Amino acid sequence: MTTLSPPHVGLGTFPTPVEPLPRLATAIGLQPDDLWIKRDDLTGLGGGGNKIRKLEWTVGAALAEGADTLVTTGAAQSNHARLTAAAAARLGLECVLVFPGSPGTSHSGNLVLDGLLGARVVWAGDVDAATLAEEAAVVAEQLRRTGKRPALIPFGGSSALGARGYLQCAEELEAQIPGLRHTVVAVGSGGTMAGLVAGLGADRVLGVDTGARTGIADAVCAFATPLTSAKLTADVLRICHDHIGEGYGVFTDEVASALSLAARTEGLILDPVYTGRAMAGLVSAVRNENLSPGEKTVFLHTGGLPGLFGHRDAVSFAEERVSGQ
Repeated sequence: MTTLSPPHVGLGTFPTPVEPLPRLATAIGLQPDDLWIKRDDLTGLGGGGNKIRKLEWTVGAALAEGADTLVTTGAAQSNHARLTAAAAARLGLECVLVFPGSPGTSHSGNLVLDGLLGARVVWAGDVDAATLAEEAAVVAEQLRRTGKRPALIPFGGSSALGARGYLQCAEELEAQIPGLRHTVVAVGSGGTMAGLVAGLGADRVLGVDTGARTGIADAVCAFATPLTSAKLTADVLRICHDHIGEGYGVFTDEVASALSLAARTEGLILDPVYTGRAMAGLVSAVRNENLSPGEKTVFLHTGGLPGLFGHRDAVSFAEERVSGQ
């Protein structure tokens, strides 16, 4: 692990707690004391979530460079964008969020919080990920021309720098759950899994791909390698790609089942894009014997609750449960 210590700013409340999930464990075929949850939905700022750990490093670097404005990208319901806006508000900075698509009639979920936090949204139209990043760079240049000092925060907050936040999380897990064998986590932009892999080792981290980016294994390796003493390769990673369904953010039957199971066994609320997929991956990993009874397993709750209220299909599914259909 590198001995360098880049700039850092405190934004969250750590360590986050771990809690047992005995009823859920029994329901999916584990022993009652096998399964735990790491509550990174309780990181504090802006509604909580895993992105806070990354932003402590990426925003720390931006402040060290004299930034007065944070610019980042993401999907319209991006948790990372919401928390970048929250970090900017906490630190007295301006925030510009560059999203694909165009403004619609709904401002629910994360979007309403973006507005409440004071962020300005720039809609980039029908663009791919590369073009969205280019548009963010254009926005940053426009800000410079007006005398602002913008900093571009990477997609999902994920970079080797941002992944340092999950080195800290790995250290917390080692202290909180001695003998930990598996950590199950949703994989979006790759930085969260990268930090965990760097801290725990690739064999103890199971990532569940959400379809947020292509080439996710290579991205995880690129972010994790600078934090370790050896170069990581994609073949050593444990990444399940079976729960993407028809694409990123598309609601699936497996995710619906996972949301209901977690809620009805433990009162645990997951989101339909990230943690719902991760829970579906945990269930299938037990079924396929990739996780076994008797092995201590942690489910990392990465947050994202506001996104549930911005997801039409997930809301419709929940409303049907209320009406008994």
